[in-house]
Amino acid sequence: MAFLQNQGARIYWDEQGSGDPVLLIMGLGYPSYLWHRTRPTLTKRYRTIALDNRGSGQSDVPPGPYSIALMASDAAAALDAAGVERAHVFGLSMGGMIAQEFALQYPARVKSLILGCTAPGGSNAVRAEKRVNEILIGIGLGPEEHARAMRPYVYDSSTPLERIEEDLAIRRQWFPKPEAYKAQLQGIYEWEAYSRLQKITAPALVIHGETDQLVPVGNADLIAARINGSQLVKLPHASHIFVTDQPEASLKAIMGFLGSQAS
Repeated sequence: MAFLQNQGARIYWDEQGSGDPVLLIMGLGYPSYLWHRTRPTLTKRYRTIALDNRGSGQSDVPPGPYSIALMASDAAAALDAAGVERAHVFGLSMGGMIAQEFALQYPARVKSLILGCTAPGGSNAVRAEKRVNEILIGIGLGPEEHARAMRPYVYDSSTPLERIEEDLAIRRQWFPKPEAYKAQLQGIYEWEAYSRLQKITAPALVIHGETDQLVPVGNADLIAARINGSQLVKLPHASHIFVTDQPEASLKAIMGFLGSQAS
């Protein structure tokens, strides 16, 4: 267990495994413990460095909003704390937005980029249906009620219920405070990278579930088209939380991409 100080917040981070470093950045309101389906495989070959974004998990909840650029600076601070200059950067959902911003702000620190179930922001992004966005905002819903209301839109209908409940059991220990969730959500709504993505030169994998209703799969097409030479993988029978919906298929794509960077 370790903490760092960055721009007015105490940020939790840790590392597991050894080898080439991989920075892991989780999504909206989620703690870094939600890498539980991916990290054990990664740590067999890589040194994984994960952080709780400000407002999530064990990190502080300073006054918001939390801009995506600010959270990218927290991620850079985690690499500093680990003594790592360059790493593969893997972000999911909001974490994928942070990863895009990280690659734009700190290009020399990125060996490669994995962008999972994320969007480029701005007016070009493919939006979820109004009903999904209304539930995402979660007005009037407690954390447990909110998590269950979002379930049909972030998990594929074919995913076993017990697997989804395993995720929820971890989330339940670290539900974000309402003000922290709002502060992260504001950062998402105010952020845009579409117009800048062509500046990213790092090798990139864009990976997305085909049935994602929260961040529609069309966003993966937009990002892949803007990052020169990027690889695009769309996973059948997978929604937003594709690492739970299709753990084997997603790990195969992720490990294959990382392995290709070494070669």
